Amino acid sequence: MQPKTKYSQKMHEPAVKKILYWCDNCNIPLIGRTCACGVRSRAVRLLQPYDVRPALAADMDLISGLLTEQFGDIPLPKVVLLNKAGGVDRADLIIIHGYRFGWLTFDPVAREFNLDIDPDALPYVLPYVEHGIVNLEVETDVNGHGRRIGGKRFSLTTPRSNGTVIISYKDLFGTGVIKDGSIRVKKLIPVEPQSCPDPDWDEVIEKNQYHLKGLERNAVRTIRRYMNARPSVNVSFSGGKDSTVIFHLARRAGVEDAFFIDSGIELPETREFVAAHGIKVIRREDSDFFKAVEEAGPPGKDNRWCCNHLKLQPLKDHLSDIGPCVTIQGNRWYESWNRADLDVTNQNPENPLQLNISPIRHWRALEVFLYIWWKDVPINPLYDRGLERIGCYLCPAALEAEYERLREMHPELTGRWDEFLERWAKERGLPDAYHQWGLWRWQVLPPKMREICRDHGILLNDDYTVRSEEP
Repeated sequence: MQPKTKYSQKMHEPAVKKILYWCDNCNIPLIGRTCACGVRSRAVRLLQPYDVRPALAADMDLISGLLTEQFGDIPLPKVVLLNKAGGVDRADLIIIHGYRFGWLTFDPVAREFNLDIDPDALPYVLPYVEHGIVNLEVETDVNGHGRRIGGKRFSLTTPRSNGTVIISYKDLFGTGVIKDGSIRVKKLIPVEPQSCPDPDWDEVIEKNQYHLKGLERNAVRTIRRYMNARPSVNVSFSGGKDSTVIFHLARRAGVEDAFFIDSGIELPETREFVAAHGIKVIRREDSDFFKAVEEAGPPGKDNRWCCNHLKLQPLKDHLSDIGPCVTIQGNRWYESWNRADLDVTNQNPENPLQLNISPIRHWRALEVFLYIWWKDVPINPLYDRGLERIGCYLCPAALEAEYERLREMHPELTGRWDEFLERWAKERGLPDAYHQWGLWRWQVLPPKMREICRDHGILLNDDYTVRSEEP
């Protein structure tokens, strides 16, 4: 058994926040139990991994566009939250007015976004709906099916396009899904139209300022507690929102040195953002991803050779020059299950010279954005353009939804990667789905992708790798 060291604080179970607090009086989300207005808050249950974030400019445009297409010109409030959840690709639970509004998902096969509204959204949506309503008594064979309607499937008597619709039946409303000439009713409820205050994010920050001050105070205190544990101290800066907050907090604690590891396949906006902060850039001059990938093949979520080659090795080389150090980083519990038990301090197993400090490990993305806006800290512009995760533009851990957005923003970058993937697949007799649907992101496909392949006739080997189509 390893003895506990001075800088080891092992936690048996992290205090992951599984609920969000909401002030109905102010109609704002809270990062603590109390609102500055003094009214008792309401608990909103979140979905795993419990990370909730503001819907930014591109998110709002996307949701608004889908709503307009399906139901008409429906106004969105200024404060909209997204709760990331598990799915085939992007899957976000939309939270509006502290209630489930619907699901925003991306289909990697059809290459399109879908919006499925929740019955809880109907009190706010119905007053504005212009189309997309199905009257069960008029357009289906509902008569003769008994009194129970919810959960049943009915045949349509008039043609309708596939997708989510609003359902009316007598004095009840609900939502349903049309598919191939029939409609499945989810649930029917009585609906009373509602209106709510429409605060902006400035008011959210104002009412949460007490809690934000506490988060800042504790993070700066943590940095100061451990920053002198090694001869030198620095900040690991990635160009993303979490490292941006850490960089700001470290400056408040008196830490000036920071470094950015350039993999050579970073986005130009990120490089410009790093340069604007005057941060030291580290890069191996002999590292060329496109040369290495010809031999190693595409990296995967289950085979991240690119990280070792483009990130970890340059870091080792850098640390060998500066010696033992404390590195302050922006890792958070909510980013992945691998980080769900992250301690405040961690001895880097890959680099024994480095003691990592994670002062915001218990922050959600909501806290991160609120702090950035509160302190008016510049942030990478890629977030407002539709990316949730900032990193290498061809990272296998990214979502296909994000990669599709990158195709629009930087076709000169994604085009080169697409050409490689298509050639790699063709030379090995792999189906087009390998590069078109993002199957290359795994060596061994997970259950959700196996199901998609089965449904679309893509053959797999016994070890769940994609099978060659050649005889």
